[in-house]
Amino acid sequence: MNGPPAAETRVPSDEDLMAALAAGDLPALDTLMLRWQGPLLAFIHRRLHSEADARDLTQESFIRIYQHRSRYRRGARFSTWMFQIALNLTRDHARKTARRRTDSMESAPPSNLTDPGASPAAAAREAEERAAVRAALDDLPADLREIVLLAEYEHLPHAEIATLVGGSAKAVESRLARARAKLRFALAGWLRD
Repeated sequence: MNGPPAAETRVPSDEDLMAALAAGDLPALDTLMLRWQGPLLAFIHRRLHSEADARDLTQESFIRIYQHRSRYRRGARFSTWMFQIALNLTRDHARKTARRRTDSMESAPPSNLTDPGASPAAAAREAEERAAVRAALDDLPADLREIVLLAEYEHLPHAEIATLVGGSAKAVESRLARARAKLRFALAGWLRD
């Protein structure tokens, strides 16, 4: 039986979804949220170390995306625009709460990297290492910490990070090198083992 060829289902790009959202298609926002909520929540949580604040700011990021949908430039990378909104929100939040920070590093959700068959001693050592890395990241100046989180955890290219933080790719590379050197120094005891 030869019928008409089956239509290919094309997954819309983020940019297509933003164009649809700007044209009033609200389900496009749902699709973007499903696609980006996890990575955005993880990014914000790494910045703030508070799951509740990260959830609130993730939702606020999507509200801002909706509110400013007409400002999105077709052809621009959606992820860069979205992370810029989230970065601005986390910076504002950090400034507001700097004097009254109550969340401890221990409030971070546990990592799924622990081997379930690991001995209690190995699991404890791994938890100590993660806490040391979080503390070393927190001790970095904010501009260096942002670069590390975007490069190492979000795996963004230097050019995209430069767009987010307002600089050149070369400046990002330089800041990342400085941040890594500071982290190596702060974690020297762990790196020797």
